[in-house]
Order: sequence, then C-alpha cells, then structure tokens
Amino acid sequence: MRLLIVEDEKRLALSLARGLTAEGYAVDVVHDGREGLHQASEGTYDLVILDIMLPGLNGYRVCAALRAAGHDVPILMLTAKDGEYDEAEGLDTGADDYLTKPFSYVVLVARVKALLRRRGQGAGASPVHVHGDLKVDTAARRVFLGETEIALTAKEFSVLEQLVLRAGEVVSKSEILEHVWDFAYDGDPNIVEVYVSTLRRKLRAGLIRTVRGAGYRLETSP
Repeated sequence: MRLLIVEDEKRLALSLARGLTAEGYAVDVVHDGREGLHQASEGTYDLVILDIMLPGLNGYRVCAALRAAGHDVPILMLTAKDGEYDEAEGLDTGADDYLTKPFSYVVLVARVKALLRRRGQGAGASPVHVHGDLKVDTAARRVFLGETEIALTAKEFSVLEQLVLRAGEVVSKSEILEHVWDFAYDGDPNIVEVYVSTLRRKLRAGLIRTVRGAGYRLETSP
C-alpha cells in the first residue's frame, strides 16, 4: 500500500511517515498544497493524508480538485480547526474521514486501516464499534448508549476511542496520555483519571474497569 502525506508541519509529517513506514506502508511526503495535488494526480496512491492549512493550495481545494478530476483515492483530512462547519466543508469537498489535531497516532492508524479496508471491500459504511449497548462511530464521532446519543467533548471522545479500539484489553494511563495528549504534554498525568471518571458518569460506571497498577479496560460483555 502506498500513502501520500501532504502536511506542512515538517516534524509531524516526518513522524507520521516513520510510523506508517514501520506499519509496512510505502510513504511519500510533500509540504505544499500545489505539490500535493500534483503528486496525488500523477502518482498511484491507495490513500492520501491531507492537512487543511497548507501553503499554495489549502486542503479543501486540493481535495475538491482531485474529486473534480475523477480521482477516488480515499482522503483522510487533518486540521487544527475543530468545528462542525470545518468538518462539513471537508466532507462536502469529498474527504472520506476527518481527524482534528492533536490526534492519537494509534487512532490515525486505525482510521487509515479502516479506509483502506473499506476501499478494498468497496464499502462506504463508517467504522462502527458495538460492545453490548454501547455503539461508537469513530468516523462520525458519535456515541450511543442503547438508543440514547451521548454528547462527549473532543477529548472525552478521544479517551473513549482509545479504549474502544482495544476493547477487552488493558490500556495504560501512559498510553492514553501519550496518544490523546501527545508527547509534548507536560501537565498532570492524573488528567486521564478525570476524563475516565467523566466517561463513567456519562456512560455507565461499570463500563470502564480500573485494573489496579495497569490501567483501564473497556468491558465487552453487555
């Protein structure tokens, strides 16, 4: 699988490229919107990771131009913006998924794999994880408990997403901290406990178990 990263933050682009290469993908990187459009148009890519705020052409215009030219390559948009309008605009221009910075690398890889899997299957359904009466749509970023939709903040959703992607496994506090708050976070590590407590209150107390000395586990039984 060959991926193209169009990202002007060179440190982030290099980090993503190294990680995805370690996952077994062939990765090309460009830092400019015009060059990204050229590469995506001329190259044979299985997926494009596209930042929105780019020099030359922004990600919206790159995406729209690719779709107008008939390219159906899956596009995962990255942005520092966070709002319904931005997400809607990205998806309206033809993006397949949307991830807001700062994001978890584990979640990005999961989104990449889901998009590639959907492309291979020819399916357009969003990746939905169901565990008992909990349903989490990681593409639409919506959470349901039974028939009730639960409103979560971006950070609350990211913490829950970490647990959902590894449901039934123990996820350590340091893993959540690293992937949700990124390596640059130097605040109180107990912030994870605060968010887990909030999730228990909003969802159900027994849904997230504390494994003493190890971390947290999302229960998979009803």
